[in-house]
Amino acid sequence: MRIAIISDIHGNLTAFQAVLEDIKSLNVDDIICLGDTVTLGPHPKEVINTLRDLHCVTIKGNHDAAVVHPELAAKFEITEYLLPDLYWCRERLTEEDLDWIDGFKSTYELTLPNSVKVLFFHGSPLSPVDIIQATTNPELLDKYFEGQDATVFIGGHSHIQMYRRYGEKLILNSGSVGNAFKFAYTPGIIPSLLPWAEYTIISENGNTLDVDLRRIYFNTAELLKQIAESKLPGKAWWLKQYS
Repeated sequence: MRIAIISDIHGNLTAFQAVLEDIKSLNVDDIICLGDTVTLGPHPKEVINTLRDLHCVTIKGNHDAAVVHPELAAKFEITEYLLPDLYWCRERLTEEDLDWIDGFKSTYELTLPNSVKVLFFHGSPLSPVDIIQATTNPELLDKYFEGQDATVFIGGHSHIQMYRRYGEKLILNSGSVGNAFKFAYTPGIIPSLLPWAEYTIISENGNTLDVDLRRIYFNTAELLKQIAESKLPGKAWWLKQYS
């Protein structure tokens, strides 16, 4: 059994399509999306239509929650300078789109045929705004995973791929399809992006679990051209990326 895990598409259809083409070539059995689907990039409507056509399990990220309830954006840790992009995205979605996003799951658990239990979430099992990194304190991990009996934990949100052992368990971050960060996010510092899309494949292989953290290059020049021609409020930031 092979599962592709995608996360943090952030309205970047160009990167999303590149990832889906790669997935198509790899005989994947299922796709699971860990959230933050439509905001920030120039293609909110196109991304939501493409994601809907996949009929895959999707987790609700903090941006997904905020685009449904923009009045609660601060609660979901959407920084003030991103609010114009949040509303711009929302204006391009229908009420049906927003209702569909609001129906995303908070977490999802799956037991593979070899009895490996996997828990999927956005930030942590407790909240979509929690950030789990390679340097996260073990005591904080104990809090995030208290009461969970999964063997493997897979999240997104940080925009940085990760493979970390946690006692006898494994913590993964699938990376970001549409916004792969150069460095871990630091409050007050605007992030810079890498010129590729990231996602992860986990594969059951008898009594083992194979993990493939994938990096897919996409047409950044075409994306920037589309952004330059758009009325996206945050396009000045985008046009400084990928240099």
